[in-house]
Amino acid sequence: MVGHDAVGHGAMGRGVIAEGILRRQSSRESAARTYARSLPIVPVRARGLTIEGADGRRYLDCLSGAGTLALGHNHPVVLEAIRSVLDSGAPLHVLDLATPVKDAFTTELFSTLPPALAADARIQFCGPAGTDAVEAALKLVRTATGRSGLLAFTGAYHGMTAGALEVSGGACDVRVVRLPFPQDHRCPFGVGGAEGERLSARWTESLLDDPKGGVPTPAGMIVEPVQGEGGVHPAPDGWLRRMREITAARGIPLIADEVQTGVGRTGAFWGVDHAGVVPDVMVLSKAIGGSLPLAVIVYRAELDVWAPGAHAGTFRGNQLAMAAGTATLAYVRRNGLAERAAVLGERMLTVLRELAAAQPCVGDVRGRGLMIGVEVVDPDTGAAAPELAAAVRQECLDRGLIVELGGRHSSVVRLLPPLTLTDEQAGAVLDRLTDAVPAAARRPR
Repeated sequence: MVGHDAVGHGAMGRGVIAEGILRRQSSRESAARTYARSLPIVPVRARGLTIEGADGRRYLDCLSGAGTLALGHNHPVVLEAIRSVLDSGAPLHVLDLATPVKDAFTTELFSTLPPALAADARIQFCGPAGTDAVEAALKLVRTATGRSGLLAFTGAYHGMTAGALEVSGGACDVRVVRLPFPQDHRCPFGVGGAEGERLSARWTESLLDDPKGGVPTPAGMIVEPVQGEGGVHPAPDGWLRRMREITAARGIPLIADEVQTGVGRTGAFWGVDHAGVVPDVMVLSKAIGGSLPLAVIVYRAELDVWAPGAHAGTFRGNQLAMAAGTATLAYVRRNGLAERAAVLGERMLTVLRELAAAQPCVGDVRGRGLMIGVEVVDPDTGAAAPELAAAVRQECLDRGLIVELGGRHSSVVRLLPPLTLTDEQAGAVLDRLTDAVPAAARRPR
C-alpha cells in the first residue's frame, strides 16, 4: 500500500504524481484498456466501499471490481485469510495438487450450491478468469455430448476469449444459435411481460423441434440469470424454469453463467436459486476468489468424461485466492448478505424508479439485489443515449461516485456495490446518482 510520503506532500503534490502515473499508463499500456479511460483514478488505498486516489480524493466504489468484491475492498476476514496462508509456510503454487486450503474452499463452496447439484457434483479448477471457466464449460459439454453447436442469447456476455466471445451477444461468424432473451423495456417481440416470456420459450422449442429449422441438437445452452454487461436484465423466473424444462427434455446440458451473479449479488446465493433451477453446469468466478483470481466450473458427475489432462492450466491452484474465497463465501452465508442484498436492492430500486418518474432521460430502472441498471434515453425519442449516459457517469465521478456503463450502446448506468453496503452508504450513493442525472441532462447537447 502506498503511503502519503510516496504520493507527495499536500494535495498539489499528490495531484502532480497522479497525473504522471496516468500519463505513463496512457503511453505504455495497450489500447485495449477500458476502465482506465473513463475512470482517471490512481487508487492507493481502499476499504469497504471507499477508494482513495493518489490525489487524495475519496470515491464511493459502485463498480466493485466489476462485481468481484462481494465484501468490498480489503475486508478484514479476507485479509486475515490471506495472511494465515502466508504465515503458515504453505506453498503458493501447487498446480492441481490437493491441499488443505483447496479442500476447505471446495467444502464451503459445495455447501452453498443447489443441493441437487452438490449431491453429485464435480469441480474443475480452470485458469484464473471467468472467461477461462466459460471455455471449460463449453469444452466440457461438447466432449460429453459429442455435439458441437451451442445455444446462447441476445445481449449475452460471457468473456473475451474466443469461445466465450462466440456465445456473447456481439459475436459474428459463429457456430452458435442466438435465442431472444426476454425483457420488458425493449422486448424483441414488442409485447414484454409474461407474453414476451412465453413467445421466447415458444420460439426456442420451435427452433429445436423443427426438422427444417436448421438447428441440430446442440451440445449445450448457456444463460446468465441476470444479464450484466447486456444491460442488467434479470431472467424471469418462470422463463428460466421453462428453459430448464426444454433443455432437460431434449438432453441438452444447461450452463448457468454465474460469474457476476453469484455469491449473493442478486439477493440469493446463486442467481438460479430465484427460479429454483438446477443447471447441469455452473460457471463461477469473480466473487468466489474473495478479490483474487479464481475460476471454476461445477457440473453433474455424468458429464465428467474428460481424460486426465484434457483440460488443464498452470494457474489452477491459487492458494491465496482459495483462502480468500473460502472466507468470503462463509461470511456471506453466515451473515445473510444475500438476503440483505435483496432487501436493500429493492429499496434502492424504489428510489431510482422515483427518479425515473421525474427525469425523462431515465427510460427504465431494473435489477435484482445489488445488481442495478438505470437505462438512459433521449427524452425526445426514447432511443438509447450513450453520450448522455457517459455524461451521467462523469457527473457521478465528479461527485465522488464510481459507476460504469453497459447494455446496448453503453447506455445503461450500472451499480454493483459491495454486499456489505450500509443503509447510510446506500443513501449517499443514491444522493450522488440522483443529483448527477439531472446535472447531466442540463448539459448542452
